[in-house]
Amino acid sequence: MRTCSRSASSVGEAVTDFWVEQTVGNESKIRAILKEHGRLAKDVDTLDDNADLYQAGMTSHASVNVMLALEGEFDVEFPDEMLKRSSFESIAAIASVVDNLTAASA
Repeated sequence: MRTCSRSASSVGEAVTDFWVEQTVGNESKIRAILKEHGRLAKDVDTLDDNADLYQAGMTSHASVNVMLALEGEFDVEFPDEMLKRSSFESIAAIASVVDNLTAASA
């Protein structure tokens, strides 16, 4: 019988570290997409993760461009039930949707 040299806590920490790195990486990609396609009146780098992107100047037309860029970047497709304002209202909301879509496709 083989034994594992890693403890359960170190495996848990490794998974947590991977998730944090993935989320941070996704957030920077999302910010880059918003910078290019969001047509925001404010600099996306100065916005809090929970800031309302529509109040920052994003239009519904720009949100469609953001969605298309997200689909291309993360190789996902937004299902109809996620095509709503709340899915794109903040960086945190977009990151949550992207995380759910990428997890579902994995």
